[in-house]
Amino acid sequence: MLLLAADTSGKHGTIALARCGPRDACTLLEVVPLEGGTFSAQLVPQIAALLSKHGFTKNEIGGFAVVSGPGSFTGVRVGLAAIKALAEVLQTPIAAVSMLEAIAVSSPAQGKVIAVMDAGRGEVYAGEYDVGADGARLVKEQLLTRPVLFELVRTSLVVTADHNLAETAVQAGLLVNKIELPRADAIARLGWRKISAGETISSEALDANYLRRPVPEIVARKSS
Repeated sequence: MLLLAADTSGKHGTIALARCGPRDACTLLEVVPLEGGTFSAQLVPQIAALLSKHGFTKNEIGGFAVVSGPGSFTGVRVGLAAIKALAEVLQTPIAAVSMLEAIAVSSPAQGKVIAVMDAGRGEVYAGEYDVGADGARLVKEQLLTRPVLFELVRTSLVVTADHNLAETAVQAGLLVNKIELPRADAIARLGWRKISAGETISSEALDANYLRRPVPEIVARKSS
């Protein structure tokens, strides 16, 4: 199956094209970077260019994997909108991937892992996973303040791609594994595992996993 993966959840994004087959195997064809701030203008043209470069058309895509959050409200929304539209036209399955899960499985550690991302405002996105050779099982994802996180995870391994957060966690006496931020090729592998297991979602049901409500929604709730 030809699989297209996209991540627009952060300051910079990536898309990846891969051929995936039995036994969770994916052969990466290429990863293309996306410059932050202009995802809406870049994403669809870059997908078209990537397919054309490798001699494919959009009709040959057999599945999609996309980061559904947490992360930038605008970035996540742009990525999901593009994948929704393509999947609806092509009638192909979608695997929604949490960036926290991608961070958790990027560490070589197994067992209980706490994947952490900076959420701004003194808060963090934290995902607790049981990681094994066959993947990761979600326990829970939540939005926490840094002091609460540091208190809750004193005996757990913290995995993060954020340098400043890693340093702060180490200073707090936590066991930390600092990794590189997963790219769209990692999202493709996770997505293919989900597709193979039947863990797909329709284009209509695909939604963002923000963990924190968008600011306009929060303001609207306070005003009502």
